[in-house]
Amino acid sequence: MKITHATISRRSCLQAIVAAAATCRLASVAAGGDAPAAKTGLKVGITTFGFPGYTNAALAKELAGAGITTVQLFLSQTDSKFWKFNGRSDLSSLTPERCREIAAIYRDAGLEIHSIGVYTNLIHPDAAEVNANLAYFEAMMEVGGHMNVRTFINEAGHFHDETVSAPRVPLHFQDEVWPRMVATARRLGDLAEKHDAKVLFEPYFQSFFASAKRVRLFMEELNSPRLRVLLDPANLIEINDLDEMFNQLAPWIDCLHAKDRKHHTSRGVAAGQGDVDYKRFVTLANQRTPHAPLVLEYVGPKDYLDARAHLLAAMQACGIPEAK
Repeated sequence: MKITHATISRRSCLQAIVAAAATCRLASVAAGGDAPAAKTGLKVGITTFGFPGYTNAALAKELAGAGITTVQLFLSQTDSKFWKFNGRSDLSSLTPERCREIAAIYRDAGLEIHSIGVYTNLIHPDAAEVNANLAYFEAMMEVGGHMNVRTFINEAGHFHDETVSAPRVPLHFQDEVWPRMVATARRLGDLAEKHDAKVLFEPYFQSFFASAKRVRLFMEELNSPRLRVLLDPANLIEINDLDEMFNQLAPWIDCLHAKDRKHHTSRGVAAGQGDVDYKRFVTLANQRTPHAPLVLEYVGPKDYLDARAHLLAAMQACGIPEAK
């Protein structure tokens, strides 16, 4: 069924709730008992990078009109094109005044900016590149400071030298990379301390953060309150079950991405289009990480309403309200 701005019909909502109720009860028992729904509910947000054709003002109006109250900001709109995945951008023209203007656009529309997506490359084997990327990350922390946003998101990054054959062991699993990544993360933690910020690392099964256990071991070794985790279950579904993810990572999770993925594929899709069990997902989130917002990702103008409706139907079926 195609879902429009008028929202899904009452009949469709009831059908989704009835179909999911038994699944939610089973998920609750498997997760450790019939824990009550969070009193204030789970916060639902959305990333902005799926809307590159919008200005910040147009996007804020669109999202607020759809009832969304939280965004994870990527500097990817037509009037703030500063985001480059796995690299860095020149931020010299992003003045403190412009930062405050962008933040005000969202807040004046009733939208909270939960965090800023950075996603620069931390695993690059060239020390000069890592130094430049850390300097870029600090510049993004300064941008966030002007916006009064102090949570930043990053993956490990990826690198392959196209001029040589692929190594027998991928870079992210080579022996010397673990201690190097720990050292890089500690430097990032020092920058976060300097700027009163937090950095959330996002796992992905084809990267350095390849499994829930591997991320847990990394976080235990770092032992820093400034370095935390963003869990995207779709990124680990090939390796871990949902219960494993939360059992390993719950103490560090400060945000959740709500997207989807089919088993045995690398391409992420919008919520409801893959194999993530959303009833189990929201039940575990409610029980283990109720403070962490669920941020829709891999969605844009054509499908974000459908994805949001899928997430909200799972929450409603499990007796979990949406926090405002």
